[in-house]
Amino acid sequence: MINKILRRRYQIISELHKGGFGRTYLALDLDLPNCPQCVVKQLTPSDPRPQVFQIAKNLFDKEAKILHRLGKHEQIPQLFAYFEEDGQFYLVQEFIEGYDLTKEIYSWNKFLRSRLREYQTVQLLTEILSVLKYVHKQNVIHRDLKPQNIMRRKSDGKIVLIDFGSVKEIKGLTVTNTGHTTTTIVVGTAGYMPMEQAAGQPKFCSDIYAVGIMAIEALTGVNVNLLPKDISTGKIIWK
Repeated sequence: MINKILRRRYQIISELHKGGFGRTYLALDLDLPNCPQCVVKQLTPSDPRPQVFQIAKNLFDKEAKILHRLGKHEQIPQLFAYFEEDGQFYLVQEFIEGYDLTKEIYSWNKFLRSRLREYQTVQLLTEILSVLKYVHKQNVIHRDLKPQNIMRRKSDGKIVLIDFGSVKEIKGLTVTNTGHTTTTIVVGTAGYMPMEQAAGQPKFCSDIYAVGIMAIEALTGVNVNLLPKDISTGKIIWK
């Protein structure tokens, strides 16, 4: 894909991320002055059958419209384009220069463990929730909130929510034995998903749970998957 030009406009220059749901690339917009950088996300349905492709296309169109609407908020990446090419779906979004919150929330080695103070954690929660409030007012659940999906923008120091989980359903579409199209995956990340989301029924409060987990990580300086749990209740033991 490197150096490939999509839609005779977006030139791929490097790969940013590769995962089970597709690949994310850094690209140049050749149609604009100075060829600014942008992010191209490539999504491919795991089931190649035509009926699955059509359902995926409809879902892709719907989710792209949601992302376009959300991108009107200054702390959510703008959607520049979405299209289908050679049987694959592409989203083109604003490139956010900065770093993700793993740098702030936790960093450790065998000699040193750092953590945020309580007032710093409260400030971080306020920043995240102010953007999430807008997302929920748009009747959208993020579904994949975690430190890696929250950027600290270099230009102004504000946080930016990225990688909304809804589009990831496209990858998991398949056809059952009865001919119905369904998703075969649960969107989200282990440790940040409450029970209802893990069961495939996310709610607005599922995002709030993920924010709470990040607060625990910030206060302890420990990744949630390294914290012990109460065997009988499943609650995280962190204090």
